[in-house]
Amino acid sequence: MQPRNMSMSGVVDLAAVKAAGEAKAKAEQTRAETARQGGGGAVPPSALVIDVDEAGFERDVLQRSAEVPVVLDFWAEWCEPCKQLSPVLERLAREYRGRFVLAKIDVEANQMLMQQFGIQGIPAVFAVVAGQALPLFQGLAPEPQIRETLDQLIQVGEQRFGLTGLTVDAEADESAVAAPAPGPHDAALEAAVDALDAGDLGGAIRAYRNVLSDDPANSEAKLGLAQAELLSRVQEMDPQKVRQEAADRPDDVQAQIAAADLDLAGGHVQDAFGRLVETVRRTAGEDRDTARLRLLELFEVIGPDDPRVTAARTALARVLF
Repeated sequence: MQPRNMSMSGVVDLAAVKAAGEAKAKAEQTRAETARQGGGGAVPPSALVIDVDEAGFERDVLQRSAEVPVVLDFWAEWCEPCKQLSPVLERLAREYRGRFVLAKIDVEANQMLMQQFGIQGIPAVFAVVAGQALPLFQGLAPEPQIRETLDQLIQVGEQRFGLTGLTVDAEADESAVAAPAPGPHDAALEAAVDALDAGDLGGAIRAYRNVLSDDPANSEAKLGLAQAELLSRVQEMDPQKVRQEAADRPDDVQAQIAAADLDLAGGHVQDAFGRLVETVRRTAGEDRDTARLRLLELFEVIGPDDPRVTAARTALARVLF
């Protein structure tokens, strides 16, 4: 099953409708009532990923969406793509630390909810923001696109509805962390690092791809692959020629992409990100998508937690929407 358009046009439409102001006011009223009753304190990490059924939907999703965007993951045990997507969503819910809550809904046990959301196939991912439901995407999607969608969802929740998210209990978080057990891909990852150290970029790329073929969500392999591919792209470049071509042809997407790769490989992270954000702003159609996808790849090289990536994601969202 191919993913649908990952854009947040549904959120933009939602913010534009007349009910948006009423939804925001209701969310503020709900938050005030929760605070008055002594709620709204820090939550344990376990509260960021929950199982939801029809009986608890109003409490666990609708009411909770007055505090934080709630992402709905419609899945089933027999659904193989669900088994690949759900772990990624669960990991991101914990990584984002309260900026959204993931609610998992087994469609086999909750047929009415599936019908109410008009779901034709799974996995399907929706969100509820201040009581308002909107579709995000259907089917499998690359993690960079999922992150982009979540960032836009969170931004709209904050700006349009004043949703600031949940506070995660740091002590509970620390107590829940256990020493990691040896992973099944440790040997392959070590071989990839050895290949990188030896300058064998092709060998490192193959090793990382082998890991990802078995474990698509392996963050270490994704980071290593992104770095190895970047080094492979720039190793034969003539820096002076690349920069001259980028300066002479500001509307040439491939020239700007090559210069951005060179910027990033040289440690000029913000220059690389800024160049591609500006290229996305100036272009349209296939050229725009090419520049956007390369920018998402470069985000993977730096890592999702870096503040420069966060800032660039926000800048990208502004020029796209």
